[in-house]
Amino acid sequence: MIVRHKPGFLELLIATHGSVLPRILPRIAVLTALAALLVWVDVDMIALPHTNAAPFAVFGVALSLFLGFRNNAAYDRWWEGRKLWGQLVADMRALGRDVALFLPAEYQRRPLRLALAFIHLHRANLRRLSQDEAGHAWLDDGDDLRAVPHPPCAALDLMTRHMVTHAPDGFAKKALSERIGSITLAQAGCERIAATPLPFVYSLLVFRTTYLYCLLFPFSLIEGAGWMTPLFVAIVAYVFFGLAEVTEELSNPFGKTVNGLPLDAMCRTIEISLLTQMGEDAPAPLQPDGYYLS
Repeated sequence: MIVRHKPGFLELLIATHGSVLPRILPRIAVLTALAALLVWVDVDMIALPHTNAAPFAVFGVALSLFLGFRNNAAYDRWWEGRKLWGQLVADMRALGRDVALFLPAEYQRRPLRLALAFIHLHRANLRRLSQDEAGHAWLDDGDDLRAVPHPPCAALDLMTRHMVTHAPDGFAKKALSERIGSITLAQAGCERIAATPLPFVYSLLVFRTTYLYCLLFPFSLIEGAGWMTPLFVAIVAYVFFGLAEVTEELSNPFGKTVNGLPLDAMCRTIEISLLTQMGEDAPAPLQPDGYYLS
């Protein structure tokens, strides 16, 4: 995720880190070149059909509305993912307090280390990272979860069995069970988002319609705009392709894109809270690297 102060005018013009421009620039360049070719053919070779701009205005409004709807759907996924991880942070901190309240001192360390293992394994599962070792580093000897079908759930199962065994009474077990249930609910919500992409038909329709609009748009501009036509086509292509690309990133909030959620930083926040609870030295919070917080 990009974390930076409000950019000034010059920074707005030249900033590329966090922008989708590098990815859509080849498409913009091709469409601009095609528009320039059409102007050259119309001016120096044969007259091309000239259309009225009114149909393109209506077409553009419809395309903008559809892109806006898709952008809202993608942002809803991004924001829901952020709320679910916020809930996980809160539940992990509360778990540390629950463990301190309900478990004897000699049995408090293991469930907190399993909680740290779970949160890192959950992050790796959402990001499809098969070689991430951060979660396994918190497991005790003999708790190797690399071969299990779902490592995050296996870590929660180990935690549950430990707390059921060592919680002193029914009320303590009920309180700890409710905390595990809340963590599981947030985990399932994140996995639902990760496993259910936006319908492919949306992407197909948006990109097909955007290409069609940008390819036909020069015919409505040649007569009035002349050699300014390629510039106007480039601006329109930047707006439509840029918005479409932004929605692609936001619709996958757990990916390692520059606009994805900072899962590493949130895992570090949980580490700081639980290690402090265990009386161990906590690491420093993660800081943005070149405005990017992973």
